[in-house]
Amino acid sequence: MDIKVLGSGCANCNKLEQMVFDVLAELNADAAVSKVTDFKDIMSYGVMSTPALVIDENVVVSGVVPSKAKLTEIITTELAKKG
Repeated sequence: MDIKVLGSGCANCNKLEQMVFDVLAELNADAAVSKVTDFKDIMSYGVMSTPALVIDENVVVSGVVPSKAKLTEIITTELAKKG
């Protein structure tokens, strides 16, 4: 699974990135996590508001930092799609 956190490096962007690492650790799941800070790259996903979360090239969250429970649900759902 490929996870990207889109954002300029603001506090909420950093919070979302840390939450992704925390949830992956709790789920004992493996994923490639990267941070996208270049505005052109962020815009290429059609994201107008950061932070945003992209999983396997699909934008799943934009403009908010989800609760940890919601983020866990999102990641668990995406992992289930992988089989």
